[in-house]
Amino acid sequence: MPKTLPVIDLTAPVCCAPVSAAPLTNEAALEIALRLKALADPVRIKLMSILLNADEGEVCTCDLATAVNLAESTTSHHLGQLRKAGMVDPVRRGMNVYYRAKPESLEALRSTLNTCC
Repeated sequence: MPKTLPVIDLTAPVCCAPVSAAPLTNEAALEIALRLKALADPVRIKLMSILLNADEGEVCTCDLATAVNLAESTTSHHLGQLRKAGMVDPVRRGMNVYYRAKPESLEALRSTLNTCC
């Protein structure tokens, strides 16, 4: 039976000191690992790339599905994983859901992984 990970709130950007500053606590390591796990999929990386480069700042799930050549339901699953990790925000408009990237979340993760002094 797979090990169950603890439930933590990933909606806020990771707020740890850089991993090179000092040994991480178990909780901080888990927060970073869960966010990296959410990004550890080629489709999710592509979705983030599309959202970060969107002219209007947000993109409809239907357009994202077309861009990644997947069904809307599969695309929604991937976006849901990114949402749980705090990397995107959804907005419902009628029958459509639009997603916007949260660049501050990626920047916080980048800062945490920074090994520079």
